[in-house]
Amino acid sequence: MSEANGAAKAVVFEDVSLRFDEQVVLDGLSFELEHGATKVLLGVAGSGKTTILKLTLGLLRPDSGRIVVLGQEVTAMRETELFELRRRIGIVFQESALFDSQSVEGNVAFRLLEEKVPQQEIDRRVSEALRFVELAHTLKLFPAELSGGMRRRVAIARAIISNPEVLLYDSPTAGLDPVTSTTIVELLVKQRDVYQTSALLVTHRLQDAFTMATHYFSRETNKMVPVPHGWDWDSKTSFLVLKDGKKLFEGDAAEIANSDSEYIREYLTL
Repeated sequence: MSEANGAAKAVVFEDVSLRFDEQVVLDGLSFELEHGATKVLLGVAGSGKTTILKLTLGLLRPDSGRIVVLGQEVTAMRETELFELRRRIGIVFQESALFDSQSVEGNVAFRLLEEKVPQQEIDRRVSEALRFVELAHTLKLFPAELSGGMRRRVAIARAIISNPEVLLYDSPTAGLDPVTSTTIVELLVKQRDVYQTSALLVTHRLQDAFTMATHYFSRETNKMVPVPHGWDWDSKTSFLVLKDGKKLFEGDAAEIANSDSEYIREYLTL
């Protein structure tokens, strides 16, 4: 992989391998995430999906291979350099990971406060992020006063407040009911289409992944709507299926739906 190619992509994994003791977690994994695109990471528990997010952040280092994020080789960076890179990345954890002792306002503003952003600018950006997730009215509430879906939406607001170039979603709809999950997916589609943020999405809900691939955010209706039949439209959403730490499949929604792999067909019916 050339330096120019690494800079041209949001995230690049090149022949990445990692094991914990005798357990192989990733085995020669290679893939690329285009700028403005979303790649959905699929696979059974333990297949390495969340590990990919940690490697992208530099929280783990591979045994071999290269990882380039926003043109910088993560696998060759010192911790102080990684700290600066992480400012350009947002992450939404599966369990929201909000601070119970802080209000919604405090949670969303946390990164900006750490960076000593002027208070007037913090207030503006917190308000803007909460409006984006349609929770402007929760500013003074605490996490315990919110539903599970609302906590996830606050987590998304916190992740996007610094205008990240890459977003990492770790099962953002896990444990939520179908209606609430759809609300979260709509926010992911909105972030993709309005801000064209690059994203890696770990999910166990295939419906969420296919919804992202077949819907777009309409500025006219301010809602997520299905792509009309016959539209020549690229959702910029692709799928990566992992099995035993290896890449089993990579492609778009139509390709995965029509795959002749028995493993993928079984996985799609789970």
